[in-house]
Amino acid sequence: MSPLIKTILRGICLIILLSVLGFSVQSGGLGGVFNQDWVDDNVRGAGIKGNLIFVFGAGLVIALGLPRQIISFLGGYAFGLLLGTGLALVATSLGCVISFTFARFMGRELVSARFPTRLKKANGFLRYNSFAMALLIRLLPLGSNLVTNLVAGVSSASALGFLAGSVLGYIPQTIIFALLGSGINLDPAFRITSSVLLFVLSAALGVYLYRRYRQGQELNGGLE
Repeated sequence: MSPLIKTILRGICLIILLSVLGFSVQSGGLGGVFNQDWVDDNVRGAGIKGNLIFVFGAGLVIALGLPRQIISFLGGYAFGLLLGTGLALVATSLGCVISFTFARFMGRELVSARFPTRLKKANGFLRYNSFAMALLIRLLPLGSNLVTNLVAGVSSASALGFLAGSVLGYIPQTIIFALLGSGINLDPAFRITSSVLLFVLSAALGVYLYRRYRQGQELNGGLE
């Protein structure tokens, strides 16, 4: 079985696991604590302050290594699809900025020593078009978000290009997992099924773009 197929299967397993967890919370009596009314009273009721608490708290734990898909799921579960997607995307982007900046300005030696092989690959991959390559990396459901951010921070990647490409590339999976989270409270069968299908389509798009990139590299190498 190819690494990509394994990764897609792990993603689907994560979707199933989060769905089961969400329904367990609802049916176990905790739904009254974490449902929309609780969010309205304790987070949304605080206006911008409540949203900032979610964004900065989630951004910090993403910077420390929590999978961004979990934050997107929680955003959709707590705030609904549209607002949950927006807040989760901002939080994920903030986590990316924090870990990238740490690696570039404070953790260069640590990251270089810990991930020498990945750093070499990142330099070759991100060097010439950091925006497009970062976008491609985020579309592919491969690897660790934290490790990617750290290695990119130490590499020769353009900070602005990498961060902009990452934000754009985060959007599909953020929507997918926020949709999944929102489905715990509303139309679960449709939203969970849609999440699985969209995840597979997103992965397929990433693979297609990566293959186009590889073909272009081989063509350029032949012309040289």
